[in-house]
Amino acid sequence: MKYIKKVLKNGLRVITVPMKDNPTVTVLVLVEAGSKYETKEINGISHFLEHMCFKGTTKRPKAIDISKELDAIGSQYNAFTAQEYTGYYAKSDAKHFKKIFDVVSDIYLNSTFPETEMQKEKGVIIEEINMYEDMPNRHVQDLMMELLYGDQPAGWNISGDKKNILNMKRDDFVTYKKAHYLPEATTIVVSGQVTEKEVLREVKKVFGKINSGKKSKKLKVVEKQVEPEVLVKFKKTDQTHFVLGVRTYDLFSKKNAVLTLLGGVLGGGMSSRLFQKLREEMGVGYYVRAYNDVYTDHGFFQISAGVDNKRINEVIEACLLECKKLKENLVSEEELNKVKECLIGNMKLSLESSDDIANFFGGQELLKKEIKSAEEKAKELRKVNAKDIKKLANEIFKDNKLNLALIGPFKEKAKFSKILKF
Repeated sequence: MKYIKKVLKNGLRVITVPMKDNPTVTVLVLVEAGSKYETKEINGISHFLEHMCFKGTTKRPKAIDISKELDAIGSQYNAFTAQEYTGYYAKSDAKHFKKIFDVVSDIYLNSTFPETEMQKEKGVIIEEINMYEDMPNRHVQDLMMELLYGDQPAGWNISGDKKNILNMKRDDFVTYKKAHYLPEATTIVVSGQVTEKEVLREVKKVFGKINSGKKSKKLKVVEKQVEPEVLVKFKKTDQTHFVLGVRTYDLFSKKNAVLTLLGGVLGGGMSSRLFQKLREEMGVGYYVRAYNDVYTDHGFFQISAGVDNKRINEVIEACLLECKKLKENLVSEEELNKVKECLIGNMKLSLESSDDIANFFGGQELLKKEIKSAEEKAKELRKVNAKDIKKLANEIFKDNKLNLALIGPFKEKAKFSKILKF
């Protein structure tokens, strides 16, 4: 699939992905503003700002003005906040391209942050935080980040601290947006039944005259670990949710293709080793996943599952044993080929719609300033051999890199520390 990239004089990057046979179009605006760009006092502001952008603009004064206009054309729209970026998007019938571009750009550029709406939204965000805390399979991911990175931006909750949320003022949003929502930190992706000429005409009309500025940078993540670490959160649950993680490499590492395959062997599909072991053989849980999570200056490999409370120790030991096997034995050619085709096939299946395409191209451009096609990524995966996986397993699966975060009916972490070794 071909794309066209254009950089405006003010630094704004524009990616157009024409899809002739797709009846839809997606407009996605991504900006380098997330929880890693925050200070402790305003932790949560990136996410709060994302909410407030839907509460009214100079052209559309009320939230209902935005939602009603998009609902009237059957558009799907939303926004999201991560550690390193925030995104705003709308998807619609291709004939409504100009309309959704106008709304999304208006939200991004001209939000007014009404005081009364801000006060109400504080309650909404606190309930969102409460909702995730009531979802142990989701909240345990936050605990793993806290365990790995502690009291630095990478270890803070993206949604923020409840006290911070209650204390935020309108000026905080204005100041933060001015520091981060700048053209040189922004990528616009338009994918679907649209031409580059149409896209650039709308982009230049709206974004072309916006001045660039000096983008505030994020703090570099500090990695520090000398022994296995455990974080236990007591909660009366019917099953224990855990994440077993080891430190790996950043987004730019050449080892990421190998890590992807390693994750596929352990947890890629229903025929993967951990799925077969935990669900089919031991019958201890419904879901199990294994994958590498990467950021611009750090990364970690994780195994996560929700399992029978009474058998949690047994499950952790089984996961560690499967990792140990990868350190000691080569993956067979048959299994490796199966995993490669499974991962490549899933990647291509995930790129069928215009919004998925927009995220695929936009995420790469925003964070890496480089785009690889699905075929290029597939080629990298096919180059990986069994020796590469074994070598990397020996690099990352070490006792002093081990971390375990879990939520369940437990109060003491000593029992888990004892078994945390390969």
